[in-house]
Amino acid sequence: MQQNAPIIYWVRRDLRLSDNPALRAAAEQGRPVLPVFIRDVAVDRLGAAPKWRLGLGLEQFDQALQSVGSRLTFRSGAALETLLALIKESGADAVFWAREYDPESVERDSNIKGKLKDLGIHARSFGGKLLHEPWSVQTKTGGYYKVYTPFWNAVKNREIPAPLSAVTKLQAPANFPSSENLSGWSLGSAMQRGAAVVRPYVRLGEEAAHTRLTDFCQSDIASYNRLRDVPAVLGTSGLSENLAVGEISPYQCWHAGLRALQDGKDGAETFLKEIVWREFAYHLMHHTPHILEQNWKPGWDRFPWNKDEQDQAVLAWKQGRTGVPFVDAAMREMYVTGRMHNRGRMIVASFLTKHLMTDWRIGLRWFESCLIDWDAASNAMGWQWSAGSGPDATPYFRVFNPETQLAKFDPKNLYQRQWLAEGSSAPSRTASLYFEAIPKSWNLSADLAYPHPVISLAEGRQRALDNYKNRDF
Repeated sequence: MQQNAPIIYWVRRDLRLSDNPALRAAAEQGRPVLPVFIRDVAVDRLGAAPKWRLGLGLEQFDQALQSVGSRLTFRSGAALETLLALIKESGADAVFWAREYDPESVERDSNIKGKLKDLGIHARSFGGKLLHEPWSVQTKTGGYYKVYTPFWNAVKNREIPAPLSAVTKLQAPANFPSSENLSGWSLGSAMQRGAAVVRPYVRLGEEAAHTRLTDFCQSDIASYNRLRDVPAVLGTSGLSENLAVGEISPYQCWHAGLRALQDGKDGAETFLKEIVWREFAYHLMHHTPHILEQNWKPGWDRFPWNKDEQDQAVLAWKQGRTGVPFVDAAMREMYVTGRMHNRGRMIVASFLTKHLMTDWRIGLRWFESCLIDWDAASNAMGWQWSAGSGPDATPYFRVFNPETQLAKFDPKNLYQRQWLAEGSSAPSRTASLYFEAIPKSWNLSADLAYPHPVISLAEGRQRALDNYKNRDF
């Protein structure tokens, strides 16, 4: 590498100044650093909510970079061609980036690294998105883990490096290359009127993410093991939104949770296990990438899923109008906040795949459009876990009953009242916001009667069990 040539820091889902190995390594070279974000086909294919949330995060990160003497350059196009153009324009002789692990990104990045090295450009990828690189955790026989608990046992006592300190100064290039206008990309256009409803629920940027973590560890983490399943209370960290775009790192979350555990806060171990559950999803995506699109267990390929996205019951599920309160409340929470409580995710996924016998991929794609904390690995593993087709999945014969689940986790109907407006003389503001967030084409209002169930829970459960009988799973 030349002494004064710029280093391109290729920004992806690592929108933070602290504990950012790629950015830290670039800064420590003592050379100009050129942060670049490339809008390629992978960005264009994102669903409405995650694409909008990424755009907000990029705007915030650009401001953070400006605070340390730099700024983001925005370019659109194929990643390799765009990087080559920037190298030619800037005289850069190195490109640093943080690794992504989905198969499409791995193929793209491997190709780019090879092409750049052939041209004499120093290309280097870094960790930072995961505590453990997916290939670094192996069974005693050298294979990969297919069940979570042994995976947890294999990593729980590993030494996790302390997070890196924040970059406080970046040397700017003599001239920044031309940049496209982020606002001109209209990354939030598909959100339509829903953006205004969801925006107040977004905790945007690195500072907000750390405040969220600090507040959680000071108060809610102690009862996390008990309250994380109660949908009507704020008993979780909410950090999935920030982790999804890299506004905070898993190292920072892990060490905060570890300190809480050492302080005797009972729920901290459960929080650490949830961080590792995310790791497990990436471990599986690396070793079995078909988990993103195909049944992880091939035997499920013969299962008679309903694949009709236009099915009226499926539409009712998407609209939060199934007539099953827990299902509907959870779906409406997603439209108003951009997120859904974890217990709700299990309930709505089980209902779609088991009571409605609908292909899990229909639900997976819908979540990909609607969740601001969407994560490819976690989304796929969660849906396959609920459907029964995935690794370490809920048994096929376990069919969640939304009524008994609501009675158990929301005995005072607080969650139901929070999100369901129909039939109430004075619906909550959150319940009313649902009608402001959803597409106008649905033609729904709070004046409508609450619907009858699209299927009786007993009938749906029995139909699912009948189809499971005598099947080789």
